[in-house]
Amino acid sequence: MSAANVRAEMTSAFASEVVTHAKMRLVDLPLGAGKLALITLDNDQDHTRPSTFGPGGLASLDAALDLIGQQQGLVGVAVTGKPFIFAVGADLSGVDLIDSLATARTITELGHRVFSRLGELPVPAFAFINGAAMGGGLELALHCTYRTISTGATGLALPEVFLGLIPGWGGTWLLPNLIGPANALQVIITNSMAQNKQLRPKDLIKLGIADAAFEPADFLEQSMLWAARVLCGDILVPRPKPDRQSWDGVVDAARAAVAAKLHGATPAPGVALDLVAGAKTRTRDEGFAAEDDALSELMMGDDLRASLYSFNLVNKRARKPVGVPDKALARPVTKVGVVGAGLMASQLALLFVRRLEVPVVLTDLDEARVAKGLAYVHGEFDAMSAKGRITSDKAGRLKALVTGSTSKAGFADADFVIEAVFEKLDIKQQVFAEVEAVVSDTCILATNTSSLSVTAMAQHLRHPERVVGFHFFNPVAVMPLLEIARGSLTDDATLATAFAVGKNLKKSCVLVKDSPAFVVNRLLTRFLGEVTRAVDEGTDFAVADSALEPLGLPLSPFVLLQLVGPAVAFHVSETMHAAFPERFYVSANMRRLVEAGKTGIYVWDATGKPTVDPEVAALYQQGSVQLTAEQVRLRALAALAEEVQLMLTEGVVAAAEDVDLCMLVGAGWPFWLGGLTPYLDRTGTSVQVNGARFLAPGVASVPS
Repeated sequence: MSAANVRAEMTSAFASEVVTHAKMRLVDLPLGAGKLALITLDNDQDHTRPSTFGPGGLASLDAALDLIGQQQGLVGVAVTGKPFIFAVGADLSGVDLIDSLATARTITELGHRVFSRLGELPVPAFAFINGAAMGGGLELALHCTYRTISTGATGLALPEVFLGLIPGWGGTWLLPNLIGPANALQVIITNSMAQNKQLRPKDLIKLGIADAAFEPADFLEQSMLWAARVLCGDILVPRPKPDRQSWDGVVDAARAAVAAKLHGATPAPGVALDLVAGAKTRTRDEGFAAEDDALSELMMGDDLRASLYSFNLVNKRARKPVGVPDKALARPVTKVGVVGAGLMASQLALLFVRRLEVPVVLTDLDEARVAKGLAYVHGEFDAMSAKGRITSDKAGRLKALVTGSTSKAGFADADFVIEAVFEKLDIKQQVFAEVEAVVSDTCILATNTSSLSVTAMAQHLRHPERVVGFHFFNPVAVMPLLEIARGSLTDDATLATAFAVGKNLKKSCVLVKDSPAFVVNRLLTRFLGEVTRAVDEGTDFAVADSALEPLGLPLSPFVLLQLVGPAVAFHVSETMHAAFPERFYVSANMRRLVEAGKTGIYVWDATGKPTVDPEVAALYQQGSVQLTAEQVRLRALAALAEEVQLMLTEGVVAAAEDVDLCMLVGAGWPFWLGGLTPYLDRTGTSVQVNGARFLAPGVASVPS
């Protein structure tokens, strides 16, 4: 089927496609190397959107290659993109309307047919990667003979596995045969599963994906000069052959690692592994045909649609939070105060000074603690400089902006003060009273509390309207979520300022009601409480801890508990039990662990395998009710479904989408599950809430 026919057949499915045009022009190369056909990819109908390939875009590239075939005397063909964008892969805007395997296969085969033409030209093909190249965009470059990369390029990845797919336009065959299976699997699976970790231009050079790198200012000119030198024979590009003797062992090791992490929760990583394994012996056409089979099947699965829902939440809803006052009300923030100099406070100081580049003052009870906090911040900037992430001059400037004191008098001219002290209400109230005594009447007072009432913290202040919850997740620099809690008296100017600051900190901000533990900690505490209760009743540790494996969560319950710390988790469970005693469980066994000073359930052996600490086992007093892993899982999911519905009823967030966003970016909920509420809906989890049976939290209910 021709590209034109395919485009006509799929017009309704891709009605929203912004067509990427492939514009061809002839260029005389320097050094008298000859004439080059240069294709520029540009969806010039919409400069705000990256170039993608739907049926229309593929048809345009196909037509450009037809035109090139009519030219005489060409020495090469090159592909580049519009400013800052090479191409970011397939147009997924019509995925929801792809309703048959045949339609899915038509798309996969079309992409292969058009892209393959670059590898079948009678002259060398060059990819001049001037900017973002993701998914099919990077695969397009792999079909070329040579590749250059701009040192300013960002957005370099094969993210398909992250979205429940596989690189299906050549990536699983071309990449391992170019750079070997180990490096290919790092890009295709490991990076993709790590929340779509991006490559840097120097990574492409190191891995052997790109052959040369040039500065952005004259990238195209330097790339054409480099191409001319290659064509003239002045530059030889070595292509070491992958080691096929170790190929199977590399794939087997990766398969074991994926199985241990995901337990079969999503098919895409396993399918990608199978394709990379097959790339060892398959011909190019055989490899592409296998990709067509695999990609077509995955395009019809739940994981892709769930992933796209997640993707839209993170890339659209997170950028336009719901319920935020007019940004014109936000006040400027030219100086920040941080109360506390412990690890969390030091991380906050680091983030504020790095992103806002304004003076930041750390305070604590004594000079030793202040000095330790400052040393942490300065050490982090020194490390960034050593790794080349910032210049030494910038590191020096940023370090100079951070100061410390044992007195809160340094906050006098601050516009924003955040506390990160011990999670006790009376301590936080005292801190805010002391801060209010020295700051201006308009200075924002933010609390990093994870579970306490923002309203209660502000109740004794002269200006309770300027207090707001500003809840970060640990580690602060890595976790994207920022829950911004509005107290009952918080005014619009305070809230608008908080969201403006959060945006400048490059966090995904969600407005939450001042309710115990807000969203993520409330759900995680309920979930951990159900798993802990099962063990207290008599279920084996290993059975309970493995119960959620079919979901492919980043951490098992007791490993998460160890990361949070039993003392912190137990304190939060007590807080939540006080608020909702009928639903939140407080474990007497966990109390004994905390009193004994235990830092977790497990100890790890020399091989990295966790086993229950014998001292923990000795402290535990269990009942005789033994549940299966499935029973524990269903109990935990039913509890989550109930809690989500109650949170929506209480107005903790504006909609179920905000719950899903919080879990995705605050708890590492896998993209391919599509957020918590769609997963509960899809799997039919239902609970009784106030006399009604809820099948999809926040979506539907029927009388019980």
